[in-house]
Parts: sequence; C-alpha cells; structure tokens
Amino acid sequence: MKARQGCEDQKIDAGYRIDTLVDDLIVIENKAVESLLPIHQAQLLTYLKLSGCKIGFILNWNVKLMKNGIRRVVYNLEGQTPYPRHEHR
Repeated sequence: MKARQGCEDQKIDAGYRIDTLVDDLIVIENKAVESLLPIHQAQLLTYLKLSGCKIGFILNWNVKLMKNGIRRVVYNLEGQTPYPRHEHR
C-alpha cells in the first residue's frame, strides 16, 4: 500500500508495505527483533488505519517459543464487525 505525502510543491512517495493481509481483514506484521518496541505497534496501527482493517498481529520470530512473540493489536473496533463470530456450545 502506498501513501502519498507532500510538502508544498514537492511530492514524496512514502511506501507502506503490509507484510501479510489475511482475507482483507487482518494485517500481519513480521519482525525478527530482540524485543518488540512501541514503534512496532505504531507501525501496525498505521497499516490498520490506512488499510481499513481493525485487527492485526505482530509476529516476532526471534523468540524461543512463538507464543511469546505474538502481539494482537486492535484499532477502533466498535459496533458490528466483518469478522465471523463463533458460537461456543
């Protein structure tokens, strides 16, 4: 996804590249870092805003157990959502 930024007469293309988009609903951002930082969450929030998606995940592959490298991020999730709800019986 590309966003166009401008400053007076000068136009600059700023590339925002979503790593993985699942069913046009969920943004996945892959990282391989020592630890996740606030900038990583800010990056994912930007992708969520620009894409219109509400849910995203940051996956940090630089961990011993993958469950420790997953962070779920939700942006402006109110009212009805396009995501299917599973009924538990």
